[in-house]
Amino acid sequence: MHGLHLTADLRGCSLELPPLTDPAALRGLCLHAVRDAALQPVGELFHAFPAAGGVTGVVLLAESHLAVHTWPELQAVTLDVYVCNFGADNTHKAHRLLDALLAAFQPAQVERHAIERGRSA
Repeated sequence: MHGLHLTADLRGCSLELPPLTDPAALRGLCLHAVRDAALQPVGELFHAFPAAGGVTGVVLLAESHLAVHTWPELQAVTLDVYVCNFGADNTHKAHRLLDALLAAFQPAQVERHAIERGRSA
């Protein structure tokens, strides 16, 4: 179960970016970034929150998952990328996926974290 869990908190994202408020735009962005990172999507769900205008999207991956939550009222996005490294090292793919999403949202500030999960003691 060894894997890499990447998170990023984005602030100062432009309200002009459709993926902040449009589930179809967020879906397109996520699936394109997943495929460009050479990861394999196996399921997905994207949900809009009309009262606040935000969107939550999840792409299930053969390698694990991508989760994105947008808060347009705060000009903020959170990203969560987890890949397992069972049978192959997917570390570079996880970084490629996260970097593509960071580039798309163009945040003014980013706080990133990386956690290696399931390491042997």
